[in-house]
Amino acid sequence: MNTLNNILLIGTSHKTLDHMPDMGKAMNQDTAKSQQTSLKHDHPDPLIRRMWQVIRIAVKALAVLMTLVIIWGTFDVIWMLYQRLSTPPYFLLNISDILATFGAFMAVLIAIEIFANIAVYLEAEIIHLRLVMSTALMAAARKVIVLDFSVHDFRHVIALSGIILALSVGYWIIGNTKFGQRPPTVSEPPGHDSGEAASE
Repeated sequence: MNTLNNILLIGTSHKTLDHMPDMGKAMNQDTAKSQQTSLKHDHPDPLIRRMWQVIRIAVKALAVLMTLVIIWGTFDVIWMLYQRLSTPPYFLLNISDILATFGAFMAVLIAIEIFANIAVYLEAEIIHLRLVMSTALMAAARKVIVLDFSVHDFRHVIALSGIILALSVGYWIIGNTKFGQRPPTVSEPPGHDSGEAASE
């Protein structure tokens, strides 16, 4: 009987050890979820908690306003194209018209990037630096596209080049360090690479 009990105990211990990795994974997931859901909402000071609630309402209002800006910007691009194509020579665009259209397109894309920043903040309650840097790079690229070299001198071009270079280096540094990764949300598994998904 003692031998049989030892065999049963050994078998039970092996089954428990086999389930240990799954138990550890479940505990890690629960810990990650609890950490994500407790961001800034479990502050001991009730005044701070209320202020964070007010900030979230304000950020949601900004998201609604940015959506309206994107819609209005899209209509502005359509109206600009209509004006350019309806003036003689009809259905033809010169270089200045093309550059102006590109500038309008880039303005709408910048607004979309800003909305993406707001959405990431509402989801994870952090400022995603990689998205901020990409928005700044897009704004600098728009400035390069609409830049009139007949009006601006070489100092303006050199300054803009330095800004683009600094933003590019900063974007590369953020993308290759832990600062470019945002924590996974409750709906995402802990192993999900959320930094790359957000940047795409």
